[in-house]
Amino acid sequence: MTAQPPVPPEAPVLPGGGSSSLADGAWHRLHPLTPLFKGGLALIIVAGVVLSSMRDRLIFWAVALFTPDEAHVEDYGGGDPLDWVLANNLALAALLWTLGVVVVLVLLFWFVWRFQQFRITDEHVEVRKGIVFRSHRRAPLDRVQGVNLTRPFPARLIGMAKLEVVGAGADANVALEYLATSRAESVRGDILRLASGARAAREAARSGVAAPAPGVREQFVGNLNEGVSGLIDGVDLTDVAPESVVKIPAGRLIGSQVISGVLWLAFFGVILAVFVVAMLPLALSNEDGDGFLVLLGAGFGVGIPLVLAAVAITWAQISKSLRYAIAPTPDGVRITYGLLTTVTETLPPGRIFAVEVSQSLLWRPFGWWTVKINRMSGKSAAAQQSSGAQQFNVVLPVGKREDVERVLALILPDAPVADVPLVWEHGILGPTDSDPYRTIPARAWWRRPVSWRRHGYAITEFGLLLRRGRIWRKLAIFPLARLQGVSIAQGPVDRLQRVAWGQAHTVAGPISGQIVGLEREDAVALLEQTSRGAVEAASRDHTHRWGQYAPQPVAPSAVPQA
Repeated sequence: MTAQPPVPPEAPVLPGGGSSSLADGAWHRLHPLTPLFKGGLALIIVAGVVLSSMRDRLIFWAVALFTPDEAHVEDYGGGDPLDWVLANNLALAALLWTLGVVVVLVLLFWFVWRFQQFRITDEHVEVRKGIVFRSHRRAPLDRVQGVNLTRPFPARLIGMAKLEVVGAGADANVALEYLATSRAESVRGDILRLASGARAAREAARSGVAAPAPGVREQFVGNLNEGVSGLIDGVDLTDVAPESVVKIPAGRLIGSQVISGVLWLAFFGVILAVFVVAMLPLALSNEDGDGFLVLLGAGFGVGIPLVLAAVAITWAQISKSLRYAIAPTPDGVRITYGLLTTVTETLPPGRIFAVEVSQSLLWRPFGWWTVKINRMSGKSAAAQQSSGAQQFNVVLPVGKREDVERVLALILPDAPVADVPLVWEHGILGPTDSDPYRTIPARAWWRRPVSWRRHGYAITEFGLLLRRGRIWRKLAIFPLARLQGVSIAQGPVDRLQRVAWGQAHTVAGPISGQIVGLEREDAVALLEQTSRGAVEAASRDHTHRWGQYAPQPVAPSAVPQA
């Protein structure tokens, strides 16, 4: 009788179709060190400051609390209170007091962690937390606009990451902070696959075998090794796979931001000049002859902070843009950037509402361009004004024409090749001969005195193109399938000049949809053609469920044996 080989256990079927153990529809807890990173560090720092400044009072209070008969505070004659504790044989009481404080902090963190849970189903991502004030947030998967993976520098040291599910409304984001990096990456993939409508993940879960869960110690050591290795390697290779389609040399990136910093210096220089001119009469009226010295001191007092502000702004832009990478994945476009704090965001198909290619006058000799997008950030209006939030709208910090073409092909994969001349030669670089754009007529040149020959629009079956600016060249592309609406208007001055202005409505972002000074017939054509094209494009668009309509792999047919 021969021994039968062991039968592998049947893989668990995850209700939500996810491939990781956290996407099974059940409630899970975050990383145990989450409370420490969310507020514990600040609490420890505050406690350290208080202990440093009031340690003699705290020590005497603790000693009197545990050993009231042995505490003779009146014998303390100054110096280090710790020496006094050791000299009076009160070390045990001090250690017990310290141990009690540590136990209280650990219990406090444990309660915070214990009451914070999340779960991922086939329809929602939910987070509930709070002890006294309970909160429960839910993000529908079919409204997911993106998934961001942020790794602050301290969290990277022990392999932790923050996962943020970007919702469609204001302040609608759901954050899972913090998870082990490997778990956060698997959860990100599950959320995107579930949001796509694909069933591949569910099939993979049925056919796969779940690995045994590591212990707490093994998990902590593994996360720490992973974090240190990633810090030394310098690039999160797992986050940028496959290879980025754009490589930005560090010299180009730093040079572009330094050139942009010159504009900030010029702006602050104007502020300083206005201040000096305003203070000049006071300096001249000083009878002691020290007026110019006072003016010089005041000028340095105002100018030095402005210079430091310009340097800080430039450095912030450089540090956020270093290690930039953009790559295609089955779940969307993945963008990675950041020097110390790395951010990896995944933009699913159909979540980009507008794209703009722009070039400032100072970048023109180098042939550099930048690409921005309008997307739903899930943040409030106030939060969208921060520099960190605006960074999420930049998909190419700086690049040459070939880089811009690769990025546009990546984020607008449905754009037809026939539209390329309309975008580049006529749009970004134009106008040229036989300009197909409808622009401002000569009688309304004063509305855009420098760029009225460029200021115009064109419509294709794919999108609405708005060409603006001559000093700052800009070309905005609004995919018709995601256009929220279009309107035209005409004021009294517009009626006198027989012109009107139009507005393409989309989600809030850095790209404006306004165009002014159009011929009345051109404005009416803008309204009619855009409205008709948007309806037809929306009927063909299935990007909101990109995985559901993707071609399914064909199972290999059985080959008859000869």
